[in-house]
Amino acid sequence: MDRIVHHPILGSMSPTRERVRFTFNGQELSGLQGEPIAAALLASGIRTLRKHEESGTVRGLYCGIGHCMECRLIVNGEGPVRSCLTPLAEGMRITEGPQLPNEITGRRLPP
Repeated sequence: MDRIVHHPILGSMSPTRERVRFTFNGQELSGLQGEPIAAALLASGIRTLRKHEESGTVRGLYCGIGHCMECRLIVNGEGPVRSCLTPLAEGMRITEGPQLPNEITGRRLPP
């Protein structure tokens, strides 16, 4: 799949970057070293990056330049980070953020 070779914030990136492995919600994937996490996920066919913390509605890449925060994810247990701005590195463990408990039932909304 085609990759981003110039990002408005991260700058130019070599199309011959090294392939690295990472996980997203426990699924093993691969991407190119230094490309935005969001780009690696999109290239792997993942369009839903997270679910809204309260409503549970799906969220994906929106602006792609770090303004909207819709692409925020947890990386290596820390975050949230903007996946459109965060460079991919070998071994990253990436997950969507936690949902808040439902006000009525006290339980998380179903996936």
